[in-house]
Amino acid sequence: GFLYHQANGQVALGFVTALDYANPWISPFEEFQRWKQHPAIRPLLEGGKRVSYGARAINEGGWQSVPKLMFPGGALIGCSAGFVNVPRIKGSHTAMKSGMLAAEAAFHAIKADRAGDELVEYSDALHNSWVAKELKKVRNAEPAIAKFGGEVGTLVAGADMWMRQLGIGLPFTMKHHRDSAQTRPASEYKKPNYPKPDGVISFDKLSSVFLSNTNHEEDQPIHLTLKDASVPTAINLPIYDGPEQRYCPAGVYEYVEEAEGPRLQINAQNCVHCKTCDIKDMTQNINWVVPEGGGGPNYPNM
Repeated sequence: GFLYHQANGQVALGFVTALDYANPWISPFEEFQRWKQHPAIRPLLEGGKRVSYGARAINEGGWQSVPKLMFPGGALIGCSAGFVNVPRIKGSHTAMKSGMLAAEAAFHAIKADRAGDELVEYSDALHNSWVAKELKKVRNAEPAIAKFGGEVGTLVAGADMWMRQLGIGLPFTMKHHRDSAQTRPASEYKKPNYPKPDGVISFDKLSSVFLSNTNHEEDQPIHLTLKDASVPTAINLPIYDGPEQRYCPAGVYEYVEEAEGPRLQINAQNCVHCKTCDIKDMTQNINWVVPEGGGGPNYPNM
């Protein structure tokens, strides 16, 4: 987790859950609520008032997941390109640098009367910048933890990062796996004992979503669709006990009982555009598309 002190007596805090977890009973939202009850965190929140809430999937693939950075007429910068330093959970500095490099490349392209082509100069500059050097040093951190577990993986990742400070390290780049493929059947795990929200430090999901100020026009097409409407009740619910109702931090997915049996209801109005469902859905049956312009959360001071 992380916690930052801000002006006006405010704190900004959050909890990061890696989406390659195997236990389908896990709820990232409930993990966050439980973390706030930690003796080191709770005293900082007591007497305060919850003022905002939001959620977002972090592109934590690291250097080996950075895609092609340019396309005709545009470029990928910041988090959209995956420039997050995962061990530090920081990416603002790399995002700003990538934006500066892209702007410089665009400036020179416009000055040369170019239009609609690819900013190859941006990609070259980025790969030769300190951003690339920093991300290359930590590229094995996340896959090491995913492969060897929290304790051993942290030791392997730490040793690799320390050696890279000396100009050496593991002689190879570790590979990633698909987060959605790591989920195991619900029968293999026990349900976590999440405490009920106390309304002071921990809260329920729907009242939290209200503070995200999310909104979508009701007369617009729903931006969350299913490729096959039968998959949730044929696979997700009987095998994994419907994990979409837990991994979604906004209560978008809900199983409702009807006369003919259970049905997955999509409350798209609640969506905070975190994109977790697009990543974690085991069958990759959920299709997240860009909603009507202006829709989504409206985060104040976040």
